[in-house]
Amino acid sequence: MNDVLERITARLAELDAAEERLAKELEAVRAEREELACAERVLVRLNAQAEADETSVPAAGQVAGRAVLLVPHRDKGMDEKALPEEYRKVFDIVRSANDPVMTQDVCRLLGISAEPRFREAMRSRLNRLAERGWLHKTPTGRFITVL
Repeated sequence: MNDVLERITARLAELDAAEERLAKELEAVRAEREELACAERVLVRLNAQAEADETSVPAAGQVAGRAVLLVPHRDKGMDEKALPEEYRKVFDIVRSANDPVMTQDVCRLLGISAEPRFREAMRSRLNRLAERGWLHKTPTGRFITVL
């Protein structure tokens, strides 16, 4: 009888040790899963920023080693052919609208997602066109062409 009790006690000790080891392993697994989830969120955010950067056209470029504006200031007699293609598309949409347009309308008409990151990139383009005299920004934040 004592022999059986000793075996039971020994086996319980083994199981207690195994339970403790498994609890530590489970804790490590949960910590690693949390780290991976955090890394995934960061990568998704970075990827979204990279996509937004790809959709925006830089304001200046290099020609023969000199900085030039890709969106020139509008002078008398200049037409939209002076604009880079992406800006020309935006300008054409605003020009063809009957009323002042909102940024999200331009996104929709160009087939671009109206998610905030894409909308803000488009707002930058519209503001750049307004700053350079191609468009006018109304007090309500809408855009119209300059006559």
